[in-house]
Amino acid sequence: LSSSSGLTHESHRKDVEQVYLRCSEGSIEWMYPTGALIVNLRPNISPASYKHLTVCIKPFKDSAGANIYLEKTGELKLLVRDGDRSPSRVYCFSYDQGGLFVEATPQQDISRKITGFQYELMSKGMAADLHTASAPCRPCSDTEVLLAVCTSDFVIRGSIQNVTNEAEEQESVIHVGVNKLYRQKSKVFQLTGESGNWRGQIKTLLECGVKPGDGDFLFTGRMHFGEARLGCAPRFKDFQRMYKEAKDKGLNPCEIGPD
Repeated sequence: LSSSSGLTHESHRKDVEQVYLRCSEGSIEWMYPTGALIVNLRPNISPASYKHLTVCIKPFKDSAGANIYLEKTGELKLLVRDGDRSPSRVYCFSYDQGGLFVEATPQQDISRKITGFQYELMSKGMAADLHTASAPCRPCSDTEVLLAVCTSDFVIRGSIQNVTNEAEEQESVIHVGVNKLYRQKSKVFQLTGESGNWRGQIKTLLECGVKPGDGDFLFTGRMHFGEARLGCAPRFKDFQRMYKEAKDKGLNPCEIGPD
């Protein structure tokens, strides 16, 4: 978390402050914004790898008081306009497209404003998984499912207990009962209640029209801004079939033991 306050620059409203961030994910919080911030993302990897990175930012719901631009060699491209209230909107761009320039907008009372956003740096391949613009609800092919099993942040066998739709955010929340936990990088799925059942939530786009259904599924996906986002999710019996076929041919990319 990087935090800054514009009150220290009250007498110099046109000040530009440089911020350097070394983490691959985190957040920026700018209280009482005045002047501007240049946000330099400098992850602890070889500079030669920078060209393979995608940057995503997600403004706080109550973020206000500044415009956020993409800046390269003095040219500014508006990313987030002050007052834009698009819930859960994520903005992504290639690392080599430029850095972030956050400019305060004129305010009568800056003490009521806080500008903030979360950021993530990821490989371009991982970002493509999260933002498949062409067909985000398309069923995965057998090859895509088997690869997802090896590379996803979470892999579980489970059933859909319920689905709640968040119309404002254009998302659906899948409430999952877990029968077998193969992998999870974050503790999204946890033991709940006296019954000792594992449960968790996975988000996906509202337009995909997910509904509660009988039977088990293999849920895969990635963590994105602290939330589990749905990737490939075939019916479990279909996954068992494709896994066995690939294993018999020696083509399965990794072992998981789907029994």
